[in-house]
Amino acid sequence: MNLSGKKIVVTGAFGVLGAAVSAAVKSAGAQVACIDFAPASKAPAALAGCVLIDGVDLNSSAAATKAIESAATQLGGLDGIVNIAGGFRWEKLADGDIATWDFMFNVNVRTAVNAIRAALPLLKSSGARIVNIGAAGSIKAAAGMGSYAASKAGVAKLTEALADELKDSGVTVNAILPSIIDTPVNRADMPTADFERWVKPAQVADLIVFLLSERAAAITGALIPITGRV
Repeated sequence: MNLSGKKIVVTGAFGVLGAAVSAAVKSAGAQVACIDFAPASKAPAALAGCVLIDGVDLNSSAAATKAIESAATQLGGLDGIVNIAGGFRWEKLADGDIATWDFMFNVNVRTAVNAIRAALPLLKSSGARIVNIGAAGSIKAAAGMGSYAASKAGVAKLTEALADELKDSGVTVNAILPSIIDTPVNRADMPTADFERWVKPAQVADLIVFLLSERAAAITGALIPITGRV
């Protein structure tokens, strides 16, 4: 899965998953631009050698465009984008807030839409890749996950629609659907869980590297579960 010569943007890159993906993509030979809302001082050491673009609110179309264009300029082009920026909130409907639904849509769907729309003029060349992060919960949601699962279902339908829109261009669009990812935050929230059943960030990163590679050229519009043993 050689990505030598490829120029890839990763959003939400300063988080645990974003850092793992950025490092794996870089290790595969690509140049990587890491976009995040957090300041560059919060960037993990794993992002050394990557282009860092911080303080970006992807809810803003203008901010997304500025960041993506800056990334492409600094990389010397753009061959792919991985949309990791997003969030989670557990809240039951009966005692929840309707604003949570707007928040989940904005943080999980709107950020991806803005980043993709900004990238499209730069990606319309055969072999370009778009990879989105959905969720296994969008297929079967549990209590308290309504707003999150609905937003991730939106990511899935965005992926399918865009894949069809771009099918004659050579640009592929796919989404992965993780279950619980083994992160420090998730361990703190679920301390009695069997962490060995969870998906490791490196395992997610390996799948994303594959989807960015030439070996995945025939795959588009796919929603790929990566659920460990949950």
